[in-house]
Amino acid sequence: MKILHVAVGVIKNTHGQILISLRKPTLHQGSLWEFPGGKLEWGETALQALIRELNEELAITALAPTPLMSIKHHYPDLTVQLHVFLVEQFSGHAKGHEGQTIKWVTADELANYQFPAANQAIIMAAQLPPYYAILDDTEETQHLRNLKHLLHRGIKLIQLRLKSATTEELSHFIKQAYPLCQQHGARLLINSAINNAQTYALDGLHLTSKDLMSLSKRPTYLRSSAWLSASCHNLLELQHAQQIGVDFVVLAPVLKTKSHPDTPYLGWQEFSQLVAQVNLPVYALGGLNESHLIASLKAGGQGISAIRAFLES
Repeated sequence: MKILHVAVGVIKNTHGQILISLRKPTLHQGSLWEFPGGKLEWGETALQALIRELNEELAITALAPTPLMSIKHHYPDLTVQLHVFLVEQFSGHAKGHEGQTIKWVTADELANYQFPAANQAIIMAAQLPPYYAILDDTEETQHLRNLKHLLHRGIKLIQLRLKSATTEELSHFIKQAYPLCQQHGARLLINSAINNAQTYALDGLHLTSKDLMSLSKRPTYLRSSAWLSASCHNLLELQHAQQIGVDFVVLAPVLKTKSHPDTPYLGWQEFSQLVAQVNLPVYALGGLNESHLIASLKAGGQGISAIRAFLES
C-alpha cells in the first residue's frame, strides 16, 4: 500500500496554548480536529512542506521548527506517515486562511476534542515536557531538598523511585512532595517497583520493564486522567508498551553510564532506529545530561530522562 507522507505542526503560542483546526467534512477523517499541516509535494522535505502548509493554511511563517516525532499509522483505506514538528516561534497572526475553524487550547484541553486515530500519540507528545527527572534513592534527608531543586529548575515531569523507603517514610514524603509538585505545575509519577505503588493517588505510574512485560493490557485501576509510562531496553519491550496502551516510555541505556560502565549501550543511531518503529513519545536515558537534548530530538526522541544530571546542574 502506498504511504502518504504528511508534515504536521504542534504550534504553541507564548501562553503555551496549542493550535488545532477542524477538518472539512469532505476530507479523509473529515469533521475531526487535527494539528495543522499537509501532504508533502514531490521533491519536498518534511520541513519544507510544513513551512509551506502553515503559510498557506494559517498565514504564518514557522521559525526554527524542531522535530517532535514520526508516526506511521494504518487506516483501512490508507497508510500515513506523519512527520511531526514542534513550532514554538512563528511570525504572523494565525487564522483559518482556507475557511477552516481553528482554536487555541491548553494541552489538558486536547482530550476534549476528537482527533484522527493517528494523532493520539501526538496529543500525548504535545503535553510532555522535554525533561523527565527521576528522583532516586539517596540519603533520606535529601529527598525533599532534591525535589525542591528539580522544581526550582522548572522540571515539570518527575518519577518517584524511592524503592528502599519504608511505607511510613514514603507516605510522609509524598504528603509533602505532591502538594509542592502541584503548586509548581509539575506531574509526579510513582515507580511500580515501590510496594503498593498503585495505591498512591499521584499523576501516574511508571512501570519497570519487568512489570511492563507481565501485563497484557493497561492497568484498569489507573484513573482515566493518570499517565502510564514504562522503562524499555529493546524493540520487544517498546512494541509491548505500545500494544497495551502505555502513554510514553524511556529507552535506555543510550550512552555509557557511570553506574554501569560495562553494560552495552545503544548509541544514538540504534536509539533512532528503535524509536522509528513505534508510535510513542520516547525519552532517552542513560549517560545523558541536558546538553544531549538536541541529539535526542534529532533522533526522534521526546527529550532527556536522567537521575543525577538535573541535580548536578
